Amino acid sequence: MIDINLIREKPEWVKEQMARLGDDKAPIDAIVAGDARRREIIQEVEELRRRRNESSKQIGTWMGMLKKLEGDVKRAEEAGEAADQLRDQLNSLQTRADEVRDETRRLGDQIAALEEELRVVEAEVDENMLWVPNIPHPSVKYGPDDSYNIAYPPEGVPLPQFDFEPKPHWDLGPELGIIDFDRGVKMSGSRFYVLRAAGARLQRAVIQFMLDYHINHHGYTEIYPPFMMRSAMFYGAGQLPKFADNIYRDAEEDFMWLGTAEIALTNLHRDEILDEAELPLNYVAYTPCFRREKMSAGRDVRGIKRGHQFDKVEMYKFVTPETSYEHLDKLVSNATDICEALGLPYRRIEMVTGDLGFAAAKKYDVEIWAAGCQEWLEVSSASNCEAFQARRANVRYRPTDGGRVRHVHTLNASGLALPRVMIAIMENNQQADGSIVIPEALRPYMGGMEKIS
Repeated sequence: MIDINLIREKPEWVKEQMARLGDDKAPIDAIVAGDARRREIIQEVEELRRRRNESSKQIGTWMGMLKKLEGDVKRAEEAGEAADQLRDQLNSLQTRADEVRDETRRLGDQIAALEEELRVVEAEVDENMLWVPNIPHPSVKYGPDDSYNIAYPPEGVPLPQFDFEPKPHWDLGPELGIIDFDRGVKMSGSRFYVLRAAGARLQRAVIQFMLDYHINHHGYTEIYPPFMMRSAMFYGAGQLPKFADNIYRDAEEDFMWLGTAEIALTNLHRDEILDEAELPLNYVAYTPCFRREKMSAGRDVRGIKRGHQFDKVEMYKFVTPETSYEHLDKLVSNATDICEALGLPYRRIEMVTGDLGFAAAKKYDVEIWAAGCQEWLEVSSASNCEAFQARRANVRYRPTDGGRVRHVHTLNASGLALPRVMIAIMENNQQADGSIVIPEALRPYMGGMEKIS
């Protein structure tokens, strides 16, 4: 989440940033009002506690005086002396002591009522804060939607040229016996498929290759996380409450299925204070991913481009704020290195405000060309979330100069996402006879196989 001090100090500026994002639901006014009431209650409670403490001290004083007078009355009665005046004083003191006790109880009741109101107000403020997206970095250009994104010229190998009509993967796969759409639908319904034989092995090879490349060439540490996690982890990564409708969950336990390894990696150091000397921390993880996609009718209905289940290799960084944009460039470069190594044409896309997403302050996409589909396919989104996720997951670091503890900056990028890499490999490397040439980088992972025929 963003720093609430921004909303306290510059609410109109924050609203302007929400408008740049095209977000008209961020409850800024409600947060300002709730935060003001929260601080009022805290001040009222502090004043009431001060008065109750004074009242409690008075009770102690009155009780001491009462005890002394009771002793004086008893001694006067035992000595046969007149004690009426002492009894009057005793009764007057008793009345005053009872009044102070009642006042103390009333103050306690007021404090209890205000503390309950404070609990409700704080819960409302916290809930409202969860609906506020990240503030875009000043360098992010304004644009109302993804049609305004900035596409850079293609890089890597040239777009493939054919002396025949290239086929899309939904024709290639079944003809080669490596994709079975019918049995996938039979078992799980639309948007599911089965990879068979060399198709299954090719996907496994791509995953293994990407992990090895990031570990050996980019210096990442591999993580194997759980694939389902408690809902608190999804709040920490910024997936909840915004994307609740897209998450698969256990019906009985507080478990949710990962839609991306980013969720697990965000929370790897949850509630920890790291030393600056440990940073940056660079992690890479493979996970299957599950998302309840709300797919438009007629959109991407053919093939394996879009589905409720897919595989992904994810890169993740914990860094100091001063270096986070340098690391964003590194993430994009690490993703494109995979494209280069697999011989896939790619291009970079710079996102405008209207397509920035919920947690990112700045984001780039990497797209690869698929010759059969004749389209650019997104295989990586590289995001700098700055302190947005770290504030939610409470991940901080202690500077080496002894300064105050600060939130880290977190960054993530796919490195890369399947099955779109599979689509491009199949379609770009197809031959006139319907076979597919396997990229050289993958052949050691395919047992030396050079071609799928």
